[in-house]
Amino acid sequence: MAEERLIRKYANRRLYDAKDSRHVTLEDIRKMIAAGERVKVVDDKGGKDVTRSILLQIIANQEQFGRPVLSTQLLEAIIRFYGNPIQEMLTSYLEQSIGSLLRQQQVMQAEMAKVLETPMAPLAELARQNMELWAKMQASMLSAFTPAPAPGSAGKHSKTEPGKRRS
Repeated sequence: MAEERLIRKYANRRLYDAKDSRHVTLEDIRKMIAAGERVKVVDDKGGKDVTRSILLQIIANQEQFGRPVLSTQLLEAIIRFYGNPIQEMLTSYLEQSIGSLLRQQQVMQAEMAKVLETPMAPLAELARQNMELWAKMQASMLSAFTPAPAPGSAGKHSKTEPGKRRS
């Protein structure tokens, strides 16, 4: 797993990225996470891990703009689970569901990348399938129009040479 990027939170609410030696915003941290980085935010005075509260702030900010991921009904349901004996089960379920969704997204992106690498591949496969279907259809049609040999004429040829009459 990737190493966590250390972000320090100062008393004045400013956030400092220790790796890049610069102040960052919640939006900067969101972009880091979206890019796949792991972050750990610690209070500068006491060293307390405040990552969860910062991540919740980022989610709250994101939920205000555009179409929210967390509907009101979903938020209410989550609130109802706090203190409930199956709270841990919900946590596990949500983590597994999100993990599964991310894996499916990766598979889909890989498939799309294949298509974009060779855009003619799907067309070539379609053409191959069409050719197979056409060959089967031709064979079927030809067998319907080809006369079956007459009984008892298996060894005899009744054809005459062109230009000659039968006697």
